[in-house]
Amino acid sequence: MEVTDYLRGILRHWLAILLMTLVGLGAAFGWVLLQTPVYEATSVGLVQSRSSAAADDENGQLLQPAFDSIARGKVPTYLDMATWRVVADGAIAELGLATTPEAVVQRITIENPNETSIIRVTAQGETPAEAAALSEAWLTSLASTIDAVEGEEGAEGSSPVTIFVTSAAALPQRPIFPDIQTAMIVGAVLGLGLGIAFALMRTVSDRRIRAAEDVESHTSLPVVGAIPSAPGVSERTIFDTATGGDRGAKFAVSESLRALRTNLQFMDVDNPPRTIVVTSPLPGDGKSTIACNLAHTLATNGQPVVIVDGDLRRPKVAETIGVPGGAGLSDVLSGRADLSDVLQRAPGVEHLFVLTAGSTPPNPSEVLGSDRMRKLLADLAGHATVIIDAPPLLPVTDGAVLTHQSDGALMVITAGKTTYDLLDKALGTLTKAGGRALGVVLNKTPLRGPNSSAYSYEYRREYGPAEEQVAPKKRSTASADLDDIFADTDAESAPPAAASPPTPARTVRERARQG
Repeated sequence: MEVTDYLRGILRHWLAILLMTLVGLGAAFGWVLLQTPVYEATSVGLVQSRSSAAADDENGQLLQPAFDSIARGKVPTYLDMATWRVVADGAIAELGLATTPEAVVQRITIENPNETSIIRVTAQGETPAEAAALSEAWLTSLASTIDAVEGEEGAEGSSPVTIFVTSAAALPQRPIFPDIQTAMIVGAVLGLGLGIAFALMRTVSDRRIRAAEDVESHTSLPVVGAIPSAPGVSERTIFDTATGGDRGAKFAVSESLRALRTNLQFMDVDNPPRTIVVTSPLPGDGKSTIACNLAHTLATNGQPVVIVDGDLRRPKVAETIGVPGGAGLSDVLSGRADLSDVLQRAPGVEHLFVLTAGSTPPNPSEVLGSDRMRKLLADLAGHATVIIDAPPLLPVTDGAVLTHQSDGALMVITAGKTTYDLLDKALGTLTKAGGRALGVVLNKTPLRGPNSSAYSYEYRREYGPAEEQVAPKKRSTASADLDDIFADTDAESAPPAAASPPTPARTVRERARQG
């Protein structure tokens, strides 16, 4: 896999990545709600000599530097004393806390700015008031401990140097823990990372075919067409590729069918395929719709085309094109009907003829592999391009037998559904039967996204249907020759004068000749 494959995988699973990112944000927010908030408050105390604080005369002013030097010398001692158990006991007793000194000490931070006589006590609490009260009580307890150690016994405020509270703790506005902004960022990053990892794992393990480049690199077969999906359009729809009047998604499908027609015409210039089988690995890939639309597209270009319903088990061509069913291919091969009796002209398309499946035989594979089938296809291919709608390759062998009887097969696969394993098995079935794969048609490709087809809505805005108008074509010589062949077939197999009147299919053909 290349870097572009991983990028396409990330874009393909963007919704999962977004959901996992949102889950990460939700988990982070829930974690924040479950946490007990922690607030911090700081009280500031100044270590100062009592004589310096009381002196206001001229002698006191002269002795001020000495007093300051003594106070600064006491700062390291008081920093150590601030962590004593007796200080913690004093703060607990003042506030009436139901806790241990060891637990309270863990909530206190003592700091001394360099070269100053200032001591800062930062306390943590579950509420702003609790944090502020603890920091102030700690300084008060420290002052009492200093008096007890350095002052006269039993005399409060008798120590020569003490600590004065110069700045009471302010109530904090926000907790320091948990930090909701940091938690949300971490949750989003973790969710995004898990989403990308999930997308990459799905991309590596995904065996479904999604892009034309993947098919070509895996099978070395050309992708001759990529048919986008048309939302709101039924599966068995014939698209009008002659007038270009379709809009929106229909225009994209019509344009991709024209591209498929062009690719077939230039597939082998010296020996172009005349008998083409359209098949797929499994049912539901849209092979019948692709076959009918391909035949319709070739016929609207003025080229005589015969579409043969080779799916004798589950025929769909008659229903898709809109012609009567009844007798068809199986009846011609069994000798119960003549080709001229069952060949029908498609409604609204001058150069398109339809050979329906006919009655279901008990042995479809043997019927399709017979010499009569080979001769029939050779006769039709001499005067028209023959498109054969064949059954899927993996459930039955009919498709492989028909491919052996033809010039090659177009393999229709569904984007995002058909796997590489199914495609390999289908191609292996063709190879074992001596058939040739002309190319792959990637069906139901998305109109938007990383694996979208070339004919998107943006393309439709630039090239409107008015620029695609094509003048009606006159009846071609090849089509007239095809009618002559039908007439010759009628003459060779004509019944006696007392025979039954013409079938409805013959009547349709004769009216077309007269018109």
